[in-house]
Amino acid sequence: MVGGIAAIVAIIFFVLAHEAGHYLAAKATGMKVTEFFFGFGPKLWSTKKGETEYGFKAVPLGGYVRIVGMNPVEEVPVEDFGRTYREKKFWEKSVVVLAGVGANFLLAFMIFYGLVLANGIPTLEPVVASVVEGAAAEQAGLQEGDRIVAIGGQEITHWEDVPARMAEIGPNETVITVERDGQRMDITVKLGAREDAPGVGFLGVSPTIGAIEVGPREAVGLAGEIVGGAVKQTFVGLGRMVRPDSLLQFLGVLVGDTDVPDEIRPVSPIGIVNIGSQLSNVAVFLEMMASVNVILGTLNLLPLFPLDGGHFAVALYEKVTGRHANMKALIPIATAVVGFIVFMGLVGIILDIFNPIRL
Repeated sequence: MVGGIAAIVAIIFFVLAHEAGHYLAAKATGMKVTEFFFGFGPKLWSTKKGETEYGFKAVPLGGYVRIVGMNPVEEVPVEDFGRTYREKKFWEKSVVVLAGVGANFLLAFMIFYGLVLANGIPTLEPVVASVVEGAAAEQAGLQEGDRIVAIGGQEITHWEDVPARMAEIGPNETVITVERDGQRMDITVKLGAREDAPGVGFLGVSPTIGAIEVGPREAVGLAGEIVGGAVKQTFVGLGRMVRPDSLLQFLGVLVGDTDVPDEIRPVSPIGIVNIGSQLSNVAVFLEMMASVNVILGTLNLLPLFPLDGGHFAVALYEKVTGRHANMKALIPIATAVVGFIVFMGLVGIILDIFNPIRL
């Protein structure tokens, strides 16, 4: 329950941070901002301060900042001339449209940085965490907590050394040296055989997950690598979701077939809250929240109008060609993009209500 509430608060904060990026960049570059809202649809509450109205709307599926002159078909009042988005320089437009994405990536980086600094780098240690029932390790008497220090007389320093030795020795007898309660002991083991690789020995133990501590400087690079990897995974997931067979499955959801594989199913805010309510590990929860920011930022970077990346693509086109883009020609694209987002959002909501993710 607490995790679900925390997820709701986090989602609202992430959306507001994204929009605050646009808002602050617009104000800094002299553009007029008339609205800053969380949600869409009917207005629930608002207040006006200066020239900007702030508030919440009924459909909590995002947020928006209204900058004068950003809507291609908007008629701009004479008194706002000089403060519109369309009149600004390329670099000013770029800063404004990419500031929201920047806010999401910055939040993701900060969360991952904190996690790396606090928890270190996960690593597999050659310490027995569990023993497979009936396997060679159990028959030989290996126990949880045993540290494997040598196999067949060859020293073991990393977990990766264990499967490497299993491949070398094969399904034969060997001596495994372990540390138990501060004492070293040699245990003779008749290794089993792996079904998928008959020539590889099978011991039947799993490693302990440990951590390597890192300093503040090293954590910067590691957090950046994690963000980069998360961006790559987002593109991979998106690629799977837009395949014809995946789209057919999503259409099936609209008629009641909610059996969609996890690797392609979209997750709505309802699903994120549901997952958050099931997480008791704070680090795992924060990792999920950081990933949500990466996904928000990556999707908004796509060069499809009216996403942030689409606005940047238009500004870049105008800068390179020296011509104004035909914004009316982009309306069908914008309609298709918004329609697809609504479609995927609806599919995600249906799945999260009728077939919620269980961890």
